[in-house]
Amino acid sequence: MELVTIVVVLALLQYMVFGILVGKARGTYKVEAPAVTGDPIFERYYRVHMNTLESLVLFLPSIFLFAMYVNADIAAALGLIFICGRYLYLRAYVKDPKSRGLGFALTMLPSLALALGAMIGAALSLR
Repeated sequence: MELVTIVVVLALLQYMVFGILVGKARGTYKVEAPAVTGDPIFERYYRVHMNTLESLVLFLPSIFLFAMYVNADIAAALGLIFICGRYLYLRAYVKDPKSRGLGFALTMLPSLALALGAMIGAALSLR
C-alpha cells in the first residue's frame, strides 16, 4: 500500500505543478484573474489543469479500491502509467490539442482498468 500512497502523492503533486504552469501562463500571456479565456496557449494550460482535475475524480478512489481488492503493486504500476499519460497529455495539448490522443489514452485506460478491477475484485470478495 505504500507504493500506492507514493504514486497518489506524485499524481497530486503533478496536479499542483500543472496549476503553477497555469499561473505562469496567466502572467506570460497577460490573462488577468479571474478570466479563464484570452490567449489560446493560456487556455490550453488551463484546460489541461481542469481536465486533470476531472481525471483525478475517477483515478483517486479507483487506485485505492483496486489496491484493496486486487493488488497494490499492480495499482501502483497503473498509477504510474496515469501520471505519464497526464504528462504526455500536457505536452501534446499545449503544442496542438488535436495531438492529445496518446496522453488521453494513457490516462483513461489505467483509470478504467483500476475502476473495473476494483468492482470485479469487490464482487468476487462477496462470496
